[in-house]
Amino acid sequence: MESFLRDWRQDALNKAQYESAIFIGDKLLAMTKDDNDAFWLAQVHFAAGNYTRAHDLLTRHNLIGSNPSCRYLAAHCLIRQNLFTEALALLGEHTPTHLFTTNTKRKTARTAARGGRAGSKAPLDDVSEEEWSTRRYEAGMCYLRGLCYAKENAFDRAKDAYKDALRIDVQCYEAFTQLVRNSLMSPDEEDEFMQSLDFNTVRAPKGGDDPELKTEPGDYVHMLYQTQLSKYRNPRAFNTAVESLSTHYGLEDNADILLSRADLLYTQCRFKDALAITSSILEEDKSKFTAYPVHLACLYELRETNLLFLVAHELADNHPEHPCSWFAVGTYYLATGKIADARRFFSKSSMMDATFGPAWIGFAHTFAAEGEHDQAITAYSTAARLFTGTHLPHVFLGMQNHAMNNMTAAEEFLKSAYALCRTDPLLLNEMGVVLYHQDRLKDAAKFFRQALRVADDTEADPHAWLSARTNLGHAYRRLRLLDEALEEFDIVLRDGGKDAAMFCAKALILLDKGLPDEAAKVLHEALAVNPQDPIATELLNKALEESAAADVGSMMSALSTGPDHPLGHGGEEELGGGLLGRFEAELEEKKIAARAKIERRTRGKAASSSVDKGKGIMRGNTRGGRRGAEYVEGEKGLSMMEMSDDD
Repeated sequence: MESFLRDWRQDALNKAQYESAIFIGDKLLAMTKDDNDAFWLAQVHFAAGNYTRAHDLLTRHNLIGSNPSCRYLAAHCLIRQNLFTEALALLGEHTPTHLFTTNTKRKTARTAARGGRAGSKAPLDDVSEEEWSTRRYEAGMCYLRGLCYAKENAFDRAKDAYKDALRIDVQCYEAFTQLVRNSLMSPDEEDEFMQSLDFNTVRAPKGGDDPELKTEPGDYVHMLYQTQLSKYRNPRAFNTAVESLSTHYGLEDNADILLSRADLLYTQCRFKDALAITSSILEEDKSKFTAYPVHLACLYELRETNLLFLVAHELADNHPEHPCSWFAVGTYYLATGKIADARRFFSKSSMMDATFGPAWIGFAHTFAAEGEHDQAITAYSTAARLFTGTHLPHVFLGMQNHAMNNMTAAEEFLKSAYALCRTDPLLLNEMGVVLYHQDRLKDAAKFFRQALRVADDTEADPHAWLSARTNLGHAYRRLRLLDEALEEFDIVLRDGGKDAAMFCAKALILLDKGLPDEAAKVLHEALAVNPQDPIATELLNKALEESAAADVGSMMSALSTGPDHPLGHGGEEELGGGLLGRFEAELEEKKIAARAKIERRTRGKAASSSVDKGKGIMRGNTRGGRRGAEYVEGEKGLSMMEMSDDD
């Protein structure tokens, strides 16, 4: 009968018929008084959401202290009731370090096995199923301990607890997720920790003696974890893992693998490609909330406000209990310039889940958008404290201090970010900008070059880092490396399209090189793009002045030859008298013709000279004007124009 009831209870539990499972499980426990049946009845209560009843059942039968599985379930019930202090007291703060497995320990075991007799096994291969179950529940309790620490804002202790869980059981994916999604480890720390884990402890199914089949599950888990790590650290390793999972295991269309690809594309500033992937994911599963932060960020970068509105409206209607829904609403308002509304919804999202990083960053961005630097610094500092492994809050803190002209503090924050991540082109560019404003031009140029090199190595969109190349060109210009600067500006103009500021920067270098005619041509292109550009206008006047001065100098040198000229002194008099005389005579004729033309216009329009005074003054050089002083002005204008044309 007991076997019949256990099968019935399990069948009802498998079909989510919790009332039936509770009813049968209660009768089975009354018959057997077995601790295992009591544990399973508590499991059914937990699955049904009856956390208080499950905890009371375990307490009533004195099962909490008997084995790790019951203690884990009781602590989980307390956490589901938000009783984190009681749960931590139940779990204790002791970590079973004797259960840790690392690569170093595994290598030592292998070495010992090789030195022993043939066919000997590593110690973990002989662990019984009961011991494996105990190990996994201990790892689960480390994970729960980390949740309790996180709720108490003890994030360093939470990180250590999650890492301990993975050291005990590398398959504790919940702990791995908390570490990665909450950015508790820097990219370098992630890589080091992954190398320390022993994936060979993943047990293969029984019945196979092939050594390759025994190691395959561990390799599979390692590749899955590799796709979830930061994309700043080693994109090539990520691509290798994704290719292997797609080719050998058919995961090319899996949502998590596709999302990892989209995340990598986003870090490369390839927003359209990333958006195409996230759109395909959400088309299949609109409740895939982990895809929304990247999806919304891409929509924001591409200024797709209509799509942002639709996504935010749908999420707010269907999932008002999820923080991502209100994050989407805040992103829409931020994209449309309604900063106060965006701030309110970002705040609501962060209050619903204090570990939701995008909401904190968006909340801080709203202050930065309004120029409220002090409040933005406070918000970014909170994000840096909550998410200790990501460098982005430190980058934004550096940018805010730079905006306040506090270069020393900006440099310190950017150095902190650089210690966390050395492969973000945005960070490297910002460090170069701060050094540029501190007149440390060689160091600034080094960081600009490094930013471009990293962007090229990670296959980032070249158009996204034209600003870094522009900054490098300005650094070269101030270092008097004019040819290198000119080359950088030419690349920017070729890749980034026509921009008046870039034309002005190129013209400035040409002026420095003593090429005013070429500078004038470039400045005319700048004014064709933006006719009202004041910098281009001023530089053009300067270029024309220098060009005119150079022309006069060359003309005077042609008019006056030295004593060594083959013509001698007689030739000099003939050249000077002939050319200069003809030039003066021609100039006088043009003056007389211009004066006669102005007088004819004046006599012909004397009757209407008092009409449209404003326009006559404005166009004095064209229509002549009304007063004698303006006639002289017009005469000079025509004469100088003719001189210029003749020259």
